Amino acid sequence: MFKVSDILTAPPATFSSPLQRKVYETFSALGIKYGRVDTDPGLTMEDCQHIDARIGVRIVKTVFLCNRQQTEFYLYVTTDDKPFVTRDFCGALGIPRVSFAPAEKLQELTGVRVGATTILSSILSSCAGVHLVMDRRVAESEWFACTDGTATCFVKLRTEDLLNKYLPASGHRIVFI
Repeated sequence: MFKVSDILTAPPATFSSPLQRKVYETFSALGIKYGRVDTDPGLTMEDCQHIDARIGVRIVKTVFLCNRQQTEFYLYVTTDDKPFVTRDFCGALGIPRVSFAPAEKLQELTGVRVGATTILSSILSSCAGVHLVMDRRVAESEWFACTDGTATCFVKLRTEDLLNKYLPASGHRIVFI
């Protein structure tokens, strides 16, 4: 049985990574209210369905992409049911072909491991050069749910708080497609 805690409204007692600590410090500093659940590692779509059911909103899918030269990186946030089509993504942005970035670059630039990719990484200085891209359907949703930078904790917050408080605090500009 996949473990999902009750909804919690306080940060974890101990932090698993510098990013996780920074996320909750930023939420606190900006007055962002959230709910979170602690889980077994949420790595599959089936795992995410258990988490979705508990927090009452579907978790977004976030992919980390790069160009062939690995000089341009993209965090793309979309709905969990939308397949990633390289041609559509690149066409919408007017950029050359991209592919999934190596796990080492994901860790280096966003502070997370595979399975924990999150737009919340944008708060890290190492993520400064990463382009943020979001599907319009996600941006138009009332609620936003994603990992907190770990594969064992998922947060739910108002999308407007993410877009109007959190991301501006990170200094990032976001592109909607």
